[in-house]
Amino acid sequence: MKTFVKFCGLKDAGAVREVPAGGAAGFVVEVPNSPRTLPLETVSSLIDSVPTEAEAWAVVVDPPAELIHRLFEEVGVDRIQVYGTIPSGLEFLEVHHLVPSIAVGPPGGNLPEPTVPPAEDYPRIHLDAAGQPVPGGSGVRPDWEVCARIVDAHPGRKFVLAGGLTAENAADALATVRPWGLDVSSGIESAPGVKDLDKMRAFVRVVSDYENAHA
Repeated sequence: MKTFVKFCGLKDAGAVREVPAGGAAGFVVEVPNSPRTLPLETVSSLIDSVPTEAEAWAVVVDPPAELIHRLFEEVGVDRIQVYGTIPSGLEFLEVHHLVPSIAVGPPGGNLPEPTVPPAEDYPRIHLDAAGQPVPGGSGVRPDWEVCARIVDAHPGRKFVLAGGLTAENAADALATVRPWGLDVSSGIESAPGVKDLDKMRAFVRVVSDYENAHA
């Protein structure tokens, strides 16, 4: 597939192995109160299950520099998606492999559009719903029209759209926002933190079918 697909909040090897080629397995790391959070040691043990043509992403909130170092050096993730503040004291290559998550308000919220960090620092940008108590997996959808304006204003940037995605609305999201990638978590679950393999496969089929129809 041309569309990057990230399955986020993965907690077991069976779900990790469902990540499509060219996509990413997302592991929520040390985020209190999240039903998807994992300690570093568990993420390390799941890395080997990530398909060879996919990436391993950690998802963190307001991380200290030490956690960033350990995730790259000890755990071996490919990228780190950051909610909140990016710490100082990072190496150039570490910064280059971070993915800042930008908060976009809900439909009709009339919030100011967020500022997009420079491409030379962050090649990939994550767009998610604003105002969540626990970042990621809330099922809350950002304003797709705002997201589309952001994508259109930064041609060539690799934006990953998240928030409230399911197999039922993934095609509409691709048509409306035209992002480089999609990030789904609660929309492929049977319960908070419990991935549903059938829903994961259905999501991939919808993206593939959309691409085939618009080739």
